[in-house]
Amino acid sequence: MLASEELVKLRLCLFADTMDFSVKKLASDAGVFFSRAVQYTEEKLGQAEKTELDAHFEGLLARADCTKNWTEKIYRQTEVLLQPNPIDHTGARIEEFLYEKLDRKVPYRATNGEILGQYMLEAAKEFGPGTPYGSTLIQVGDCQRRLGGAEREFLQTSSISFLTPLRNFLEGDWRTITKERRLLENRRLDLDACKARLKKAKAAEAKAACEGEAVPDFQETRPRNYVLSASASALWSEEVEKAEQELRVAQTEFDRQAEVTRLLLEGISSTHVNHLRCLHEFVEAQATYYSQCHHFMQELQKELSSANGDVRYPNSFVVNPRSVRSPSADPSSTLPINSLSPETEPLQIEEVQPPASGTRKAKVLYDYDAADTSELSLLADELITVYTVPGMDSDWLIGERGNQKGKVPVTYLELLS
Repeated sequence: MLASEELVKLRLCLFADTMDFSVKKLASDAGVFFSRAVQYTEEKLGQAEKTELDAHFEGLLARADCTKNWTEKIYRQTEVLLQPNPIDHTGARIEEFLYEKLDRKVPYRATNGEILGQYMLEAAKEFGPGTPYGSTLIQVGDCQRRLGGAEREFLQTSSISFLTPLRNFLEGDWRTITKERRLLENRRLDLDACKARLKKAKAAEAKAACEGEAVPDFQETRPRNYVLSASASALWSEEVEKAEQELRVAQTEFDRQAEVTRLLLEGISSTHVNHLRCLHEFVEAQATYYSQCHHFMQELQKELSSANGDVRYPNSFVVNPRSVRSPSADPSSTLPINSLSPETEPLQIEEVQPPASGTRKAKVLYDYDAADTSELSLLADELITVYTVPGMDSDWLIGERGNQKGKVPVTYLELLS
């Protein structure tokens, strides 16, 4: 029984000590918060001095804020580009969000192009694959499915190579920078509050010293006033020493936090380098996607033209990539690109020489048949040397393969570093 009572008393003592510690910590934190609030308010009212950061540090802060703002805008708009309708009737975006938070793989979901292609193929079965409409639906549906597959691959590549690094910066690095900047601001407020206390303590000490010297030289009053002035002066001297000690501690903590924050802000340079690499990868993925779409549509046009006897449909359904329409001519007519600029003389392939800036290697993506003697026929997967010359259309390059030379379309090539 006695042991039980002693155990209860011991627990009560420990609980009291814990409560006392918690109350003291709470009071200390409240005091610090109040001191910072007073300092911040007086700064806003122009009644207190503020420690200013150096110009280099301010420049790092401005660049970090600029990086965050534009990265966020680019990230949001890229999401809109890749997924124009994020909230649809299927709740796809909500499902993706839940899978992402659960760290699980998002299940396969067909793209709109693949769904359209599937509908066309099913419709062709109903109408009859042997009918003109049914056979055309099969051809177009198959092309739409391939376009949808290329789109899905582009979305996945862009998300991994471009969106994910931007999101990691906003949700990771930037949150760390924001946290350290907030801590630096608190350290600055503490430092300026210590400076203000030291300034007030020195002013009070000087005032007490002046009052001690000004005591009237009467026999009755001098001893008592002298003792009081000396005591007040000693108290203020102790207060000054305490304020100086607090100032040294606050200055050390501020300098340490400023260095930590500076290192994080200087890391923005490496962030720019990483985002630059991701941007190149995004452009490569986009170029590959549009090149595949162009190739699929050209094949579809050839199939439909051969199946329908090369019939010309309204609005020029079959498009020749080497020609464009004349805005003043008949809608069914086409003009070569070179004819749009009468002052530009035709390019003489025999006279073209590689530029001094050098040449590049390129891999051929698709077979290409030359339309005339100025062009070079291509075979898929072969390597050729390419370069450009002044005044040449940006959609074409000069290609060389052994002793053969001619113009080649850029969309059929993958430029190698």
